[in-house]
Amino acid sequence: MSQRILKTVLRARPTTTLLRSSSTPAVAVRFSSSDAHGQETFEAFSERYVAFFQGAQDLFEVQRGLNNCFAHDLVPSTGVVEAALRASRRVNDYATAVRVFEGIKEKVENKKQYEAYLDELKPIREELGIQTKEELYTS
Repeated sequence: MSQRILKTVLRARPTTTLLRSSSTPAVAVRFSSSDAHGQETFEAFSERYVAFFQGAQDLFEVQRGLNNCFAHDLVPSTGVVEAALRASRRVNDYATAVRVFEGIKEKVENKKQYEAYLDELKPIREELGIQTKEELYTS
């Protein structure tokens, strides 16, 4: 039983590789996928996701991008949200566009911030014909 646990623990450890050149001593380097965007600024994050949504060609890509974007511990900028809304409408999925606003509502700290997002995004919402879940229930 203890050997099975030990094997599992050893498999779960991050990969460590020794890098060596002729003039420097061996250096242990840890490769981890969590470090890929660890030091990314908010502006770089926004640019990355705007570019991603502009290039998304199908619903799966749009939804995957939204899941990844909303998984971070921040509220996406209005530029990212606009690009996501345009991508949702481009792949002809109105429901995903509405769900973007549900995601924002969950991420913000209070109702005032959510309303600020709605106000800022009002022109794009009108252009694309997107209503929030609350608006759909009242109409």
